[in-house]
Amino acid sequence: MRILSRALVIFIIIFLSYTLFMYFGQYTPNEQHQEENVQISNEELSVKEDKVEEKVTLPEEGIISLMNKSSEEITALMGEPDRIDPSAYDYDWWIYESDKQQYVQVGILNQKVVSVYGIGSELNVKPFTIGQTLQDIFNIQQITSSLKLDYEGNSYRFEFSEEDMNTRPTVELGNVYVQLYIDKFDGILSSVRIMDAETFVKQRSYEVTYRGNLIEPDEISEDKWEKIEEGSEKQILAITNMLRSRHNAPAVKWHEATSGVAFLHSQDMNKNNYFSHESPTEGTLVDRLAQSDIKYEMAGENIAAQYVDGIAASEGWLNSKGHRETMLNEEFTHLGIGVDELYYTQNFIKTWNR
Repeated sequence: MRILSRALVIFIIIFLSYTLFMYFGQYTPNEQHQEENVQISNEELSVKEDKVEEKVTLPEEGIISLMNKSSEEITALMGEPDRIDPSAYDYDWWIYESDKQQYVQVGILNQKVVSVYGIGSELNVKPFTIGQTLQDIFNIQQITSSLKLDYEGNSYRFEFSEEDMNTRPTVELGNVYVQLYIDKFDGILSSVRIMDAETFVKQRSYEVTYRGNLIEPDEISEDKWEKIEEGSEKQILAITNMLRSRHNAPAVKWHEATSGVAFLHSQDMNKNNYFSHESPTEGTLVDRLAQSDIKYEMAGENIAAQYVDGIAASEGWLNSKGHRETMLNEEFTHLGIGVDELYYTQNFIKTWNR
């Protein structure tokens, strides 16, 4: 009888532990964008997961090697940043954009690198390569449909959908997490974001189950949101031009008046809780541009909502057919960008006089 009681207690403990892990706080990102067909299925991934592969360690060169370095080391290696933008995840982005062949953002928190993002044909992202095919990436690094993470006594399990696997899978290298942004139309690596464990959890870019505490970023004041939004707009412009350069389209220039139109649309969507190119009160893009007396030959608009930042929104547009065509259209000469918290609007125009 005593043995039976002990067995029953052990069973209850195991059951409660499993229930707590699976029930606490499921989170599914609500990114809004167009869905497209994907090339790799979770069934195919399950076969790859059976293969035993040696884990790739942190490289000694390239932007991934910048992780965990001090701000003083970054200054010694890369010089002073072109500017510093705050983020919604506690760190500051140090922006390096003077090189037309590569664009880098280094996330600094408490004088330490906690995240890095990079894009550009000349960018060193070893052990990967910008422009590398998805199949070649699989040959270098095993990519699985889930990722487990233990941090400060908390356990997390991130689940990747098939869309995630084909556009933005994350792999663990050493003690950092590398998010691989894939251009699924060209089937190549577009850009790379690297994060430490805390930052990866804070951003919650994937569905997650957890046991313990879910790490949250600090609350953001209205004044700080304005600075974050201004930085995101400039970042989206730079990333857009890097993507246009890759596809041999000329760079677009910042257009202040059109940016005002774009911001008001993002703000309208955020405040009135809708997601559409047509505002219930302000009308279509044509209506909104006319209200601001903006002269143009042609115009186009991209919108996004609930992406973690401008980086994710830009890569999301690249992987949506209609948005991609607008972003890479060779005829556009200027771009207005408006960000209101996690609502993003791009208004492209072709002006009468360049």
